[in-house]
Amino acid sequence: MNAYDGKVKIFQLIEGAKQAQGLTVVIDVFRAFSLEAYLFSWGVKEIRPVGLVEDAFALKAAIPGSVLIGERKGKKCEGFDYGNSPCSIPPEAVKGKTIIHTTSSGTQGIINAVGASEIITGSLLNAGAVARYIQKRQPEQVSIVAMGGMGIKPAAEDDLCAAYIKSLLEGAPLADMDRRIKDLKAHGGQHFFDPAKRDVFPEEDFWMCTKYDQFSFVIKVEKDAQGFLAHRIDV
Repeated sequence: MNAYDGKVKIFQLIEGAKQAQGLTVVIDVFRAFSLEAYLFSWGVKEIRPVGLVEDAFALKAAIPGSVLIGERKGKKCEGFDYGNSPCSIPPEAVKGKTIIHTTSSGTQGIINAVGASEIITGSLLNAGAVARYIQKRQPEQVSIVAMGGMGIKPAAEDDLCAAYIKSLLEGAPLADMDRRIKDLKAHGGQHFFDPAKRDVFPEEDFWMCTKYDQFSFVIKVEKDAQGFLAHRIDV
């Protein structure tokens, strides 16, 4: 893969999203944008990211047959169809559907990236595709935003994903990705291995979200009359 010659800067959290300029990659590995990658791989029609739970309910009322997916503090929002857990969503239940998605961290990054000229989302699942997309687009500036926990505290998995994408763009991929991901079990993903939290954070979600470079598409976020609209672009 050829190196990208433009400027790449890594930001963190909601405050970082507000500072992002140029083509902006909003990262949430556990679990928002990993889930969205799976949703597109399962054949959803489109995903509409929203910031507020109230806005999600209003949008569902406006789009018959749409599916509400979201969380606050990891737990499924009351009245929603599904939480933010990829292993808990039956693929056949979402195929061909419009998904309305709100989370504590990832979708908040989209809402707050007001200075971005273009927004795509990122996860370990499609990190390589994100790098290839940027290389094809050749923007002058790239901002990579690691959203962290609830958008207010750094998270090792998002920092790793951001560093991995940046390393691919620079033509010097991070070594030992398998080891680095294994380290997340104790540093960043430990809640998936806590029996007391398994109802909210199933262990299977950890493994589903850490399969790096599984998908060869990016998720691009645009806007229409109803708000933000995410769709799949194969790379």
